[in-house]
Formats: sequence, structure tokens, C-alpha cells
Amino acid sequence: MSFDVADVTQKNQLQQGVSFPEPFRLSVLVPVYNERYLVEPSIRGVLAVQDALISELEVIVVDDCSTDGSWEVLQRLAIEDERIKLLRHDVNRGKGAAVRTAITQASGDISIIHDADLEYYPSDIPSLLVPFAREGADAVYGSRYLSAPYRRALMHRHTVINKVLTGLGNWLTDLHLTDMETCYKAINTTLLKSIPIRSNDYRFEVEITFKLAKRGARIFEAPIRYLPRTKGEGKKIGAGDGIRALLAMLRYTFIDDIYEADSYGSNILVELERTRRFNIWMGDALRPFVGARVLEVGAGIGNITAQYIPRESYVASDINPHYLYYLRSYAHGKPYLKVMYLDANDPDGIAGMEGEFDTILLVNVLEHLPDEHLTLRTLRKALAPGGRIVVLVPQHPKLYNTLDEVLEHRERYTAEHLRQSLQSAGFSVETIFDFNRFSVPGWWFNGRVLRRKTFSRLQLKLIDLMTPLLRRLDRLWPWPGLSVIGVGVREGD
Repeated sequence: MSFDVADVTQKNQLQQGVSFPEPFRLSVLVPVYNERYLVEPSIRGVLAVQDALISELEVIVVDDCSTDGSWEVLQRLAIEDERIKLLRHDVNRGKGAAVRTAITQASGDISIIHDADLEYYPSDIPSLLVPFAREGADAVYGSRYLSAPYRRALMHRHTVINKVLTGLGNWLTDLHLTDMETCYKAINTTLLKSIPIRSNDYRFEVEITFKLAKRGARIFEAPIRYLPRTKGEGKKIGAGDGIRALLAMLRYTFIDDIYEADSYGSNILVELERTRRFNIWMGDALRPFVGARVLEVGAGIGNITAQYIPRESYVASDINPHYLYYLRSYAHGKPYLKVMYLDANDPDGIAGMEGEFDTILLVNVLEHLPDEHLTLRTLRKALAPGGRIVVLVPQHPKLYNTLDEVLEHRERYTAEHLRQSLQSAGFSVETIFDFNRFSVPGWWFNGRVLRRKTFSRLQLKLIDLMTPLLRRLDRLWPWPGLSVIGVGVREGD
């Protein structure tokens, strides 16, 4: 029997997929500060935008405590057009803060930032939506430097500074942008809302770019027009902002603050999942048991997935909508990789997939689920006779501490407990073995002595750097591993 994951999970994909049915609902986010003479034609230009790719338009305007009469102009416009949502800061906080406020009110499929100073042409907005419709883009930057039918000659010194900042940003993020500092950034709203924005000023441009890169977002560029203005005409950005941008690049290179706190603990889990060398070690430990047709349950951001593809068939699943979004974007152009929502504790979750896989990966998942026996029996049905389930769970019940609590671990296992769980679900146990002995003292010290509820980023980076050496010495430690791996086989029924 064969199946199509897209058919099995069509409802879930429509709810949580990367792209949207055309046309799009568009939110335009407009930060305003002292633009009395330009804000009205600027916003009217946005309201006049019409295109086949736009089904609904909302304009979210945040007045950042203007003192020149801009607020009164905005109030009049909001009365005239119900598509305008108007908000105001009590004190001047900066562009980043105004954008952050606007993001909370956005309800469209895509959000785009539009400055109120008329340096950008609202009529260019539809061209930024094309990569979303054709390529399933996560973000599209409007570039003032891409080839176009024509381009205005811009201010040379400003352009050079921009190119220096963009070039350094490209080096640090491994992106290849032509215009990082552009105002016109169109971003999938669900993705945008899931990213914490800390910058109150123009450092927002650096922060959002670096965080999109770390989230693995698929960023496109589209050519736009630009009408620069001078300091005398009211341009607010200055040399100091360039220095602050450089410092922001250093900050966001080393800080992985890329998920808003949510009920899934994404902001905590990502710190563990970004330890690249450690994840490679884990992948190597599991690799001998991975076949050609794989179902990975709880794939996260694809650290294990990336190590085992391409395969004849690979299904990466999760319940976290942010991870699903990332995985679907990552799967673009990989026909062998399918992504689906799968609740491993739902008896009907694998309906239509019975007997389709020769390998099921359950890595750091079982300890989160309320009924491990139901999960294992359900997943067993998805395996072909002779297929394997590979389970990695935390070991050492006596090590249970504050770190386990914050990660919502139901318990920590013993090797014998895992063996019995596999056998009671109908698997014959092929092997049980330890993994990661060297981390046991650190887990005990951080969780039992220091009673931490988060992970030291410095510790994680140091461990990751030392992993190539530590993995070679791991067998020398005299205690069982921090994790235990069990491999069960579904015998022919």
C-alpha cells in the first residue's frame, strides 16, 4: 500500500503551511515620527495599492509620539478609512519599537514595513508579493540596487556605507543580500510574530535580518525604486546609526534569541538544537539503524533530518507550528522530504500510513508524552515487518532536576525501563546502549546545585566546540550516559 502525506495531512498543511492560497491578506506596518507634510500622501499611496495578489489590506500606523502635528493628520485619516488601525506611543521610542507595536496588531498573511517619508514607492509593494506566491518565500526584501528597467543615481557616500554594512552582514549570516538596510521588508506574519524584536531604533534592520537567517528563512529580493531625501528635508538616520548597526551585528551573531517564548518552549529547545557538532555525534550514533523509508517524530528544526537525507522517503513531523513552518520551508525543492503535523499520542495520527516505514526515529520525544505505551503501540503500526523504532530518552532518574522540569520531562529513564517499554509495545529489542556520558556532571551541577531553569549559552558553545574530542573520550567515564538509546524491531505478525 502506498500513501501521500500531503493527502493524509491536507487539513494540517493548510492551517500551518509555508505558503498561502492566493491572493494574500496584507498588513502594512507604518512607523511615524514627525512627518506632518509627507505622512498623508504616503499613507494614501498605500491605501491606493491594488493588485490581484492582494485580497485584503490593513494599514497599521504607529505614531511614535510626534510633536509636529502628524498625530492630528493621522487621526483624520483613520476616521476617513476604516482600513487604518491607529496607535500612539506616549514617549518617543524609535523605529524598532514602533514596528514591534505594529506587529502585535498585524492580522494579514504577509506584513510589510513602509516608512512614512515617501522615500519608497507604495506602487512597488505588489512586486514584493510575487516570490511568496511563486516560491513560497518566507521574506522578501525590496532592493534599491538590483537591476531594474531604470534606477535613480543615489547618494554615493550613503550607498557605500550601505554596501559595507550589507557586505559585513552577508559575511556573518552567510546570506547574499544587496540591500540589508532597506525599509521594504515583507515577511510572513506568522514567522514575524514568532521572532522576538529587542531593538528600539534602526538596529531593527540588522536584528530582523540576522534572526531570519538563524531561523533558516528563505529570503528573496525584488527590485524597487527609491527617492532619497537629505538631512535638510528631514532624513533622520545618521552616522551614529551606522556604528550602532555594526555593534548590533556582533551582538546578534553570538546571541541566539530567535524565538518568542511559547507553550512549546521553542526559545529553550532551540538553544539545545543549535549545538551542531553535538547533533552530528548524535546522528552518527543512530545512523547504523536508519533505513530507506523514515518517519521522524518530533523533528524540531531538522538537525537530525538534515543528516539522513536524501532518502527514498523521509517524513519529518512535529506539533510545534514554528518548527513545522521551518521544516516546510526547508523541504522546498526536496521531493523525497515530506513534512506533517503528527501528535504521537494520538491513536489516529498515523492513519493511512500503516506499514509504510522501515525506520521510526523518536529522539527526545517519549519522555514528554503522557502515555508512552500508547505512543509506541501506535507508531508500531506504521512500521513494516522487520522495521525498527529508534528511541533516545534521558537517563538517570536520580538526575531529575529543574532543567527537566522546564523541558517538561515526564521522567528520566533507566535502560531496563526502556527495554520493558519497547517489549510491552510488541517490539523485540535489538540493542540498548548509553549515549553522552561526559555531560552527566554538568547536568547535575546546573540543575541540582545551581538549580538553573535555562541553559548557559557559553557552556553550550564550549561543549559544542569540544565535542569532537569529548566524543572520543566518552567511553572512559565510569557512569551511564545522560541519555539511553533503544532499538526495537517489529517482528512479522
